[in-house]
Parts: sequence; C-alpha cells; structure tokens
Amino acid sequence: MIALKLQRIGRRGQPSYRFVVANKRSKLGGPPIEDLGSYNPFSKKSTIKSERVDFWLKQGAQPTITVFNLLVKAGVVQGKPISPKIKKPVLKKAPSTDSTGSPQASSAQVDSADSVPAEATSAEVVAE
Repeated sequence: MIALKLQRIGRRGQPSYRFVVANKRSKLGGPPIEDLGSYNPFSKKSTIKSERVDFWLKQGAQPTITVFNLLVKAGVVQGKPISPKIKKPVLKKAPSTDSTGSPQASSAQVDSADSVPAEATSAEVVAE
C-alpha cells in the first residue's frame, strides 16, 4: 500500500520534514517514491506540490493523519482535520487472594453470613 507521509530531515533538535510518497511499511530512512514538498514545524511553513498530491490521491495513496491535517490546513484537500485516536489503557482489577493462593470471599459476603441483626444486639445491650 502506498502512503503519503512525513520523512524527517534536519539536525538533532532542529527537525524539518519532507512530504513523500512511499510504501506504507517502508523504513523512514529508505528512498521514497517521490518528494512532494516540505514542512518546517518551527515556522509552520509548508511547500506542497498540490498537482502531484492530487495525482497520488487519485492513484489510491492514503495520507497519514498528520499529513492529512497539514494538507487540509494548506487547502490542498477539502475536509475537516482528523483528531488522532488515542487509546487509554484499561486497568483490570486482579482478584484478591489470601496467603494460601486461593481467592478470598468478598468482605460483604462474609459479614452478611456471620453477622447478627442490629436490633438484636441493641436489645441485648439494653437488657443487661
């Protein structure tokens, strides 16, 4: 599958990016199929070859979320920017175990089986 993505160039601490057409699973440092422009995140300036971007989109190339948002901002593609999908980790509570390794009964179940109704205990205290 062919994708429109960003390829990082520039020195350490001074990133700049190229808009490139490359295979979806290719390494970032590998040679791209075609160079479509550049983007500087510090100055927020981008140069894009809009005719070539349209050509590759018609050929079936899929832009990444960041590239799509930059293309929408530049006016090359019509639509709304896409918010990245962030998955929050779901924490599952592990069942509590006692020292022997067998699961413990919940405290509500133990209390309800062994407890005496509250009226009976208060009546006994008054009788004494």
